[in-house]
Amino acid sequence: MHNVSIIGASGYTGAQLVQLVIQHPKLSLAGTYVSENSNDAGKNIAELHGNLAHVNATLTPISDAALKEMADNVDFIFLATPHEASHDWMPILSSGKAKVLDLSGAFRLKDTKVFEQFYGFPHTQEQSLAQAVYGLSEWHEAQIASADVIAVPGCYPTASLSALKPLAHNGLLDESVRPVINAVSGVSGAGRKASLATSFFEVSLQAYGVLGHRHTPEIEAYLGTPVIFTPHLGNFKRGILATVTVKVKAGTTSAQLEKAYTDAYADKPIVRLRKCFPKIDDVAHTPFVDLHWKLDEVSGYAVVTAAIDNVMKGAASQAIQCLNIMTKQPVETGLVL
Repeated sequence: MHNVSIIGASGYTGAQLVQLVIQHPKLSLAGTYVSENSNDAGKNIAELHGNLAHVNATLTPISDAALKEMADNVDFIFLATPHEASHDWMPILSSGKAKVLDLSGAFRLKDTKVFEQFYGFPHTQEQSLAQAVYGLSEWHEAQIASADVIAVPGCYPTASLSALKPLAHNGLLDESVRPVINAVSGVSGAGRKASLATSFFEVSLQAYGVLGHRHTPEIEAYLGTPVIFTPHLGNFKRGILATVTVKVKAGTTSAQLEKAYTDAYADKPIVRLRKCFPKIDDVAHTPFVDLHWKLDEVSGYAVVTAAIDNVMKGAASQAIQCLNIMTKQPVETGLVL
């Protein structure tokens, strides 16, 4: 058994991690933590998340001493924390035997100038940044297997890259035309903290972060080409539907696209290649990525749709996939019954 601690356990992603750790046959929950000044400190997680009413886990306030003790005594640490907290705590957390899986954006971008531009504070943890491996589990399995620090991808990048990387990997994209990604997320993507902008009553369907969202450079960095990414907030709880329009190279056939996706994901049990365009209800509360595509061979334009649960494959279950790879277990262990 591997001992696991979760920092930021009171939020949607943290609570999802608690559930996944408890149901995992090879993991044991060693501790659940929240920030020192959190209103949730000292509460049982069951008070905040009714689906965890069977779980007896106290939300312990974090401290420097607790960080060091975790680093030295547990096997894995999940950080479901703000970017600033992950940035500041990583040197301590990675100083012991524990391997760290960070679900914030603090260590996804290797270019510190781009990071500061999009995240609003300077990145000073150069050693931790150099250690961090991007945890897109279907594409970076070899690097993840030997990593000590994992930067778990964002939810929008997971959907977008899952859709686009088979095309880029096979050299099928027309490099003169940027892929256009239109993606819609449920309100859980905004986190648990109350805000008028994300109040369910106020949410309709709206684009935000237009031509400036912080996930744009993340997608571009791991795709290897510029994109136009437009996120939208929808009035539903969970899920992301990303519809991607691309121009493929002249002469590309539907058979080539079929082969690109089949070759990429044939042995990837978390990715489901569908016979029709997926919907969010197909993936909500599951770890899966559902993909479907269609090519107009005359115009050379293709449309690819990816559907994921933003809290699961977009965060918590992807982190568990990475842990499974790191511990040499089947990637779907604890995720697919």
